[in-house]
Amino acid sequence: MAGGVVLITGAGQRLGAATARRLMDAGFFVMVHVRTSLEAAEELLNEAEQRNGRNCGCIVQADLTDDEALASMLDEVKKHRRVQADGLFGIVHNASFYSQSSFEETSLEAYRKLNRLHMEAPYFLTQQLLPELRQGKGSVIAIVDTSWGRAWSGLAHYTSSKAGLRQLMLNLAGELPDVPVNCVAPGAIMAADWEAEHFTKVLEKVPLGRSGKAEDIAAAVHHLLTTPSLSGQVLHVDGGWSLNEG
Repeated sequence: MAGGVVLITGAGQRLGAATARRLMDAGFFVMVHVRTSLEAAEELLNEAEQRNGRNCGCIVQADLTDDEALASMLDEVKKHRRVQADGLFGIVHNASFYSQSSFEETSLEAYRKLNRLHMEAPYFLTQQLLPELRQGKGSVIAIVDTSWGRAWSGLAHYTSSKAGLRQLMLNLAGELPDVPVNCVAPGAIMAADWEAEHFTKVLEKVPLGRSGKAEDIAAAVHHLLTTPSLSGQVLHVDGGWSLNEG
C-alpha cells in the first residue's frame, strides 16, 4: 500500500531517520516524530521532497515521557487529514535513549523515564490508535535490541525497559488478531561514542564479522510493514550475533 501513512517515533536522527527516508522514498507519507531534533527532521523532509517531487511527510513534536505532551501529539495525529482519510498503515516505536550508568548510580526517576519512553508511550499510542490502524489495515513495529537474555554492564535500566517493550509487542501480537505486531532487534549498529571498546568486542562474536548499517534496520521495518502475514516475530538484524552467547 504505497502512499499509506506511517508514524515513526524518534525519527529525526539515526535509525529512525534512515527508516523514515526509506519509507518516504517507497511512497509512504511519514509522520516524523521528534522531541528536539526539529532542524534535522526538517532537512530530512526537505531532501525527501526534492528526491521524490511530492509532499513526503510531516513533523510531530512531543516529549513522550510527558503525559500532556503525549496526549497532545496523539490528538494531532488523529486529526491529521491523511490519517482521518486513510487511517494508519503503520506505527514504528523507535524513540529511545541509550546511556551507560551503574545500577548503584541510576536514580529511580531516570529509570521511570526510560520505562515511560520504551513501554508506556508505545502502549498508549498503540492502544489509542487502534481504530486508525484498523482503518488503514496497518501494523505495529517496535525497535527492541539483542540484549534479551544477556547481562550488559551499566545498562540494567536500558535493557530491562527494552525487554518490557519486546514482551509488550509479543503479547499484543497474540491479542490483536487484526493488527500485525512485530519487533526488529538491531545488533552492532551505530555505536555510541562511549561504547567503542564494547562494540569492538561484540564484532568479534558476530559471524559476519562486521557491523550493520542504519539502512539494514530501515529495510527490515519496510519488509515487516509490507508483509501482513507476519506477526509475533522478532527479526534480529545482527549479522548472526544472536547465534552466539554473551
